[in-house]
Amino acid sequence: MIGAVAGGSLGAVVAWHAQRSAITAIVILIGLVGLSRSVSAVYFQRQLAHQHAPTRPIWGLAYELGAWGYAALLGILAFATLLLTQDTSIHTLSVCLVAAYSGGIAGRNAGRVHIAIGQTCFALLPTCLGLVMAGGLGYAVLATMLFLMIFAMAEITKTTHRIVVEALQGKYEKSQLAKKFERLARFDSLTGVENRMAMQMRLRDLFDGRRSDQEPMAVFWMDLDRFKEINDSLGHIIGDQLLCGVAERLSHALDGRGYVARFGGDEFILICPGADPAIAEQIAGDVMGEFGHDFEVSGYHLTVTASMGIAVAPEDGRDSEELLQHADMALYQAKHAGRNRHARFAWSMKERQNRTYDLEMGLRGAMANGELMLHYQPIFDTTTGKIASCEALMRWDHPTLGRISPAEFIPIAESCSLIEPITAWALQRACQDAMEWDEHVRVAVNISPVLIKSDGLPRAVISALMQSGLKARRLELEVTESIFLEDSGRTNLILSDLQRIGLRLALDDFGTGYSSLGYLRDYAFDTIKVDQSFMRGVEDNGRYRAIAQSVAYLAHALDVETVAEGIETEEQLRYARDMGFTNVQGFVLSRPMPAEALLDMMETMRRKAGDSVALLQDRRRA
Repeated sequence: MIGAVAGGSLGAVVAWHAQRSAITAIVILIGLVGLSRSVSAVYFQRQLAHQHAPTRPIWGLAYELGAWGYAALLGILAFATLLLTQDTSIHTLSVCLVAAYSGGIAGRNAGRVHIAIGQTCFALLPTCLGLVMAGGLGYAVLATMLFLMIFAMAEITKTTHRIVVEALQGKYEKSQLAKKFERLARFDSLTGVENRMAMQMRLRDLFDGRRSDQEPMAVFWMDLDRFKEINDSLGHIIGDQLLCGVAERLSHALDGRGYVARFGGDEFILICPGADPAIAEQIAGDVMGEFGHDFEVSGYHLTVTASMGIAVAPEDGRDSEELLQHADMALYQAKHAGRNRHARFAWSMKERQNRTYDLEMGLRGAMANGELMLHYQPIFDTTTGKIASCEALMRWDHPTLGRISPAEFIPIAESCSLIEPITAWALQRACQDAMEWDEHVRVAVNISPVLIKSDGLPRAVISALMQSGLKARRLELEVTESIFLEDSGRTNLILSDLQRIGLRLALDDFGTGYSSLGYLRDYAFDTIKVDQSFMRGVEDNGRYRAIAQSVAYLAHALDVETVAEGIETEEQLRYARDMGFTNVQGFVLSRPMPAEALLDMMETMRRKAGDSVALLQDRRRA
């Protein structure tokens, strides 16, 4: 529009001074073409704002013809002025108009090189011709310069075009690279679904964007069952392809009702806005149904199951982080209940987790604070009635929670790597206490299967024996069958080394678990302890009596001592003696007691035994 105004204004000045009808007609055409180009430019800008793409090619052709026509009219104006007038001032004005316009074209229309070069040629060539025809050395030199200007402007136009294109291409590549990085940052590179970061952002945005605090939203935390076994047996490539298949099936199961994200590994998160508990159960059923069919991966037909935890807002969480945490708790509950199922979050899970956390934190300082102690339950010889051994039982008096059952805190100690220092302390304490007992009385300490996987057990045993001075034959280690389930030769090596220095080995809770006779064949146990579940039924169940008696006979044939656990009645005690058990243990004989009470009991038994011997000697003398 500025070019049209400038060209029209200068053309009018030239026409006014020239007073020639031909020049006036040319100036009128310049004004009309300039006006039409201005109007079309405004129209195209409006059409572009409304994204009317079909008008672009038409406008482009109109712009191209208008640009060439306008430049040609300026060149014709200079040609006519040079030939029809003798006024050098008008000559200078018309030639300068053409030269200035041609110079501006190089930058203004560099986006379309052929238009710019065409405009330069249409404007300068008629001007050069007019200068040559007007005659004179000065005009001839000027004509030559303007002719060379055509090539200079063409080169400038091409250079400007190249610079602009390279800049635009660089900008485009940067934008594409930014989009790529954004996708890498938000989407999982393997499965194509959203990643952990994007999931957390989406969950937070969806949660905060609810119309009211009572609007429901369901979060599902899903985990493939035994996925590690597939990776280990078939390789990570097959595992990766399986994860891609799982992501596709999850998207199919949701069917637009929510979003799928990969949390990491074989864990996926599903977010379903607007899903109440009933809808969440329906979605969970649809998702679990997808795992009812095998996955076909590279020729393998893989039967895969999944476990899933569900948390539904607002009843299961007040914010996005809490909702996600509670879905994870529900997932743990589903896996703990046997896998291949889904579980809904309940606040009792939170209470259990809080208690577990409190116990773990308290357990870390329990030894240093003197909260742990050992109680001892005597094991009696069925023939002599004397104490043959004492089983060390851990007790924990929490300062605020009170007495904590070993069945509760021992698994926590195993899971947080505290079982090794606790066992080392128990061995040392038990050996020190046993030094105050009669020489024939042994001490038995339970050993966790977790300790077999580390090198700490032999070191703890040897340290306890050396510091206390207890003979190795008086220390008995009690292990359960679970210690042999993942046997790779290490278990046999450690236990054999301990027995080689004189320690006794007892198989605890025999009759539960797998109860494989192969253990009795492969390991030289000194004692077999029959589980109390069998001894409780010997009074009323003949099958229980037969099994218990068979174990007693087998142990006798192997020259192995036996202990009948859980003896709570005189009738059970009688059966244990009749069936041939060498030792018995239970509440009917003695409950677990502190070390001081055990010493008093041993002293009382020695005194009674001494009185009996004295009475017998008196009778013999009489």
